[in-house]
Amino acid sequence: DANLQIARILQKLSKIQKKVHSESGKSASLKDVLTYYQGGRFKFNYHVENGLFKYSFPDIGDNKKYEIPLFTDNLSGEKSCFIEVPIDYIFHDELINPRGINNSISKLIKEFDKKNPQLHLSLTRLDEGKIKLFDGQHKAVAQILLGTRKFVVRLFIDPNIDRLTETNTNAGSTLRQIAFDKSIMRQLNNTLYLEKVKKYQEEHSLSEDNFSFSEQQLIDFFKGDGANIKKYIIDSIKHNITNSNNNKLKDYIDFDGKSKELPISYSAFDKTILSAFVSPKIVLSTPIDFNSDEGLNPRELEIDQIVHVLNILAEIIYINKFIPEIGTTRVEKKIIDKKDTDITDDHLVAFRISKEEIIYNWLQYLKMVIKAYFTNTGKIIPEEKIFQTEFPSQLWNNIENFVKNLILLPLWKDRAMANTIFAGKNNYDYWKVIFETGKSVDGAIVLAKPLNFMDMIHYEDI
Repeated sequence: DANLQIARILQKLSKIQKKVHSESGKSASLKDVLTYYQGGRFKFNYHVENGLFKYSFPDIGDNKKYEIPLFTDNLSGEKSCFIEVPIDYIFHDELINPRGINNSISKLIKEFDKKNPQLHLSLTRLDEGKIKLFDGQHKAVAQILLGTRKFVVRLFIDPNIDRLTETNTNAGSTLRQIAFDKSIMRQLNNTLYLEKVKKYQEEHSLSEDNFSFSEQQLIDFFKGDGANIKKYIIDSIKHNITNSNNNKLKDYIDFDGKSKELPISYSAFDKTILSAFVSPKIVLSTPIDFNSDEGLNPRELEIDQIVHVLNILAEIIYINKFIPEIGTTRVEKKIIDKKDTDITDDHLVAFRISKEEIIYNWLQYLKMVIKAYFTNTGKIIPEEKIFQTEFPSQLWNNIENFVKNLILLPLWKDRAMANTIFAGKNNYDYWKVIFETGKSVDGAIVLAKPLNFMDMIHYEDI
């Protein structure tokens, strides 16, 4: 029975996905499917002779000498060929395409199971002897799950990695087919930024550890591409914050946009926290490595201090409080139906405080805590550069106290509000009014008094 066969395949994929998620917190990718099916094991040997691409697959016992034509793209000059490759020689290109497998995979499996052909070939490139697949991973995964051990790909030979990365990025954004989510776009733009830095160093005969040039010099050098370079720089900052090994909050961010176990969607994280803390306007004219030895490099300080704030949020709101097993599914409905015995107060606080429209509004008060500290100590610092200025210990205390007082507000634990204030999704202005007046737009009392960030920087342990 075809339906039973598909169900078994999807169950096998689910097993792979759950294992990967439990071990890394990430979605499974082509890499994980290849590992499961013993793919991606061998390097690929070839040579080009008289315009022919010659190769064999001796590691799997195929010693036949293959010869195929090599093509040169008329516009880009990139060389490529069309080749049938055993999965033993295919690797996932995590640099150009770091995406995981999404829900579209089940449709592809069903489509290929009908014996319908693949119309657009997967794209691969040679990198240090490995054939790395960077486009069409879902098609590849679907075919592997259906039992295919080899398939035809387009293979780029010694390609310009910068060009391929940019082309693939554009395909997922400005030339959108299947759009990359923002976290993936940030990773790709981070890659592009590093490639631009490398190219600048090469063009100016600088060593790879020489960063004596500024962000502005990068933009000036790559004339005509300045807007993109600026975007790459800002996205690189956001990527480094989000993916910092020290970032404890990332364990509570849903990067795939479909998890029901985690409280903060990446979309909400991006629209609120990253947008509030990282200014898209600032391009630095000081050298990239300015004051690095003293630990006062503006960008490094910006990243480290924002991560510190994220850790305060994680430690006070989420760690050992938000329960992934309970997650975010129908929390308010369970309360209304009196089926909420497993929902702790701490979990409810973390769940409610993590709604996008709510995060956005309490962040405005947190930003005022930071800004007011510098103002009250006689320093005028542009808001967009505030995280590039070292925070003294008293300011860190103020931030911690604000968050501690924030989670103590009675509304987060008030289960009677499940079918009123917290029923459904409200807009940003709805919560702006509540925090400013203590009442909802229809006059219902939500807070004992309006929020006052100056009051909230004082905290006493009970």
